[in-house]
Amino acid sequence: MTSVKNYATMGPAMNSKPASSILAVNGGSSSIKFALFDSDESLTRTLGGKIEGVGLATGRFAVTGLSQADNFSRPIAAPNHPAAVALLLDWIEQRIDHRELTAVGHRVVHGGPKYWKPQRITPEMIEDLRQLSPFDPEHLPEEISLTEAFHRRFPGLTQIACFDTAFHHNMPRVARLIPIPHRYDALGVRRYGFHGLSYAYLMQELEHVAGTSAAHGRIILAHLGNGASMAAVQGGCSMDTTMALTPASGLVMSTRSGDLDPGLVSFLARIGQMSATRFDHMVNHESGLLGVSGTSGDLRDLLAREAEDVRSAEAIALFCYQAKKWIGAYAAALGGLDTLVFSGGIGENAPSIRTRICEGLAFLGIELNASRNAETAGVISTDTSQATVRVIRTDEEQMIARAVYLVLDPGA
Repeated sequence: MTSVKNYATMGPAMNSKPASSILAVNGGSSSIKFALFDSDESLTRTLGGKIEGVGLATGRFAVTGLSQADNFSRPIAAPNHPAAVALLLDWIEQRIDHRELTAVGHRVVHGGPKYWKPQRITPEMIEDLRQLSPFDPEHLPEEISLTEAFHRRFPGLTQIACFDTAFHHNMPRVARLIPIPHRYDALGVRRYGFHGLSYAYLMQELEHVAGTSAAHGRIILAHLGNGASMAAVQGGCSMDTTMALTPASGLVMSTRSGDLDPGLVSFLARIGQMSATRFDHMVNHESGLLGVSGTSGDLRDLLAREAEDVRSAEAIALFCYQAKKWIGAYAAALGGLDTLVFSGGIGENAPSIRTRICEGLAFLGIELNASRNAETAGVISTDTSQATVRVIRTDEEQMIARAVYLVLDPGA
């Protein structure tokens, strides 16, 4: 493991000659997404790719670029995380002149109480993030190892961390409090929230397509994918969000439980001698849609089996029911609702799920147009709906590139 002493400087001086591209890397627990952007103000995406199935039985490496020569998709032997990182670095060396990279930006899921602004990765930051690993043992250790692998392979390349908790940093204190003894507050135990890069992009796009007034209204953002969360936004600021200290809380997800009765910890310890480590694994990897259905955490699989499999049907019903409840709760917290935005893999691609979530929410002014929803139009509500319901495709890599650009050129 790389020490602070050996980590050295992580990039060139600010007055170095600028290069031509920014690489955005979005490392997750089972995938590594990446995209290359021109490093001028346009931030034009020139290619994107994904290594998926990390740690699973099968995997795939795919790249899509502006030219046909850049495009490929191939199965790969199921890689662990270090092997997937090595695969990405080898591909960069073969297909990209890394000397022309301005910088690489990394999505870092948890910044704790200290880190929330995008900034250059330093040896001190790496050590701080190691200390924060108990906050998010599912992501932070692998994200640290990813930055270290880049540094070992490309020691002169500037690396910048973009924190997924940043969007929620200034939530009202009442929304950040966790009701346990106050002494834990000094240890950084609070509600942080996640999916911040996605939410920042959605707010940017909402202002672009609907104007400043809409972007400063009462908004619920629904990032629904394998990891799922919602955020209540008003005046352009996060007021509350479903995920809390860790990304395992809030809505039921693909393999994460979402919110649970805290008494379940001691109950399972008494009847099954379940350790804290085993409980953590269960709620992150064996629960959610997978746990309820017993077969899959992929909503597409469950929808295909719903008619014949009662447990698949129950998992879908639970997902939609919880999403509906959170929309109601956040409408109450905001004092009403002007805009609801669906995003993420499920939110963007599952019209039937959007329909089920919105059913019965006419009292909040939500009325879907069936044909618009089926076509996944930009606006899927009726013309007379008091609340506008939109589908916006998120782009976390774009936000990473934008953050890197602004760190390198603060006056831009």
